[in-house]
Amino acid sequence: MFRLDNRVAVITGAASGIGAATAQLFAEMGADLVLGTHSADDHDIESVRASIVRLGRRVTVVDVDVRKEEDVNRLVDAAADEYGRIDVVIANAAIARRKESSILSDIEWNDTLDVNLAGVWRTFRAAIPLMREAGYGRLLATASTAGAFEAWQEHAHYSAAKAGITGLVRSLAAELGPDGITVNAIAPGIIETPQTLDAVNSLGAEGVGETGRTQPIRRVGVPLDIAKGFLFLGSEDTSFITGQTMIIDGGRMLVRG
Repeated sequence: MFRLDNRVAVITGAASGIGAATAQLFAEMGADLVLGTHSADDHDIESVRASIVRLGRRVTVVDVDVRKEEDVNRLVDAAADEYGRIDVVIANAAIARRKESSILSDIEWNDTLDVNLAGVWRTFRAAIPLMREAGYGRLLATASTAGAFEAWQEHAHYSAAKAGITGLVRSLAAELGPDGITVNAIAPGIIETPQTLDAVNSLGAEGVGETGRTQPIRRVGVPLDIAKGFLFLGSEDTSFITGQTMIIDGGRMLVRG
């Protein structure tokens, strides 16, 4: 169960953290990959590419800014041109910028929503025609416990964007279900990634460590924990699950609020 043999998956934000771990796991489970990376972020996509090649899977890397329709279309076109299909899309690219709300500018608000919410929509939109033609697809997004399930002070823009993903997947699931396409999201809790370890814009190492000491499962998540959730939702075996946002948080929501 939960194999991806001969499937093609497109993943944005694939150079680090959850995206990189998901790409690696999907390759282990038999998928070929089209990886979206944003070179301005200075993450090492080449190590991700090399790990997939060592597993004997095909991989294509595309530099993409999910704020730009033409970039997203180029990512999906690369999958169509080189593999002739797209079976799974994981819209994972996101940013987090700490800012107190009274001084949060329109530019900062719009930029975060453009990446974290509209970027998901653009990626899904580009893939839908090919999936409809095939009568099969798995559209998946990285949401967050922040926004839909808990507050995150000084991150109103991030929380609003991530909460919006929950509504997006529900509506798209109802619209696309007749076409054989399921649409779901995962809401991670605190996962140890370069983003959460950023003490300026997120929790930093101290905050991550405190979370691990206080939540029911006495550790924070690692990217592979979320990748396994995406493997579950991205497989053929979960064809009756759609419109859902799966919380994977080590029990954090059980003791928050």
